[in-house]
Amino acid sequence: MSVLRRIVRFELDLYLAVTRWITRRPHVPAGSTAWGYSRMVTPVMWLWILACAIEVPLVHVLTPWPSVRIGLLAVSVWGLAWMIGMLASLQVYPHLTDREGLRVRHGKRADVHIPWAAVASVTTVDRDLPSSLRTFQPLETDAGIDLQIGVSARANVHAVLTEPRAVSTPKGPVTISALTFLVDEPREYAAAARRAIEPRRTERA
Repeated sequence: MSVLRRIVRFELDLYLAVTRWITRRPHVPAGSTAWGYSRMVTPVMWLWILACAIEVPLVHVLTPWPSVRIGLLAVSVWGLAWMIGMLASLQVYPHLTDREGLRVRHGKRADVHIPWAAVASVTTVDRDLPSSLRTFQPLETDAGIDLQIGVSARANVHAVLTEPRAVSTPKGPVTISALTFLVDEPREYAAAARRAIEPRRTERA
């Protein structure tokens, strides 16, 4: 997919997320349990949204040149819509677990499916990631690639796989041996995951 197509797709996904948010239709299929991951960043994002909202009338009042004012207003309104869309996407596309496996998401930018049969263990961690901007942050380890999907450069759940497994990313498939990500309730998530894994572990034994 070309860079331009990815940008357009990303923009459309943000507006779709806003629609889902307004109509209270989070993307949670029947039989799935939703796990949020936006609690930590929501207050900060609301501050940015408020700042963008204040900027719109200020631009109109303080810019004397009509052509410049129109351009700045367009950019300000777009920025406001973009920030609302980012927050909405984190809210309406939560992580999921069901009878088959786990699904780790970051809005529409990340969507990684792992069946329970492929998960060896799930534990809580306390990890700072290198970047708060990049969604996918692979970490090379002795066991293979730990695919880190954090929020605001933080992650707190670590899933180790039974064997290396290829997963899809926007830049193509990546073979991983572990997956690390952020959950609002990490202990509850890890406990639920262990309950789902235990029957498979018995079958493997």
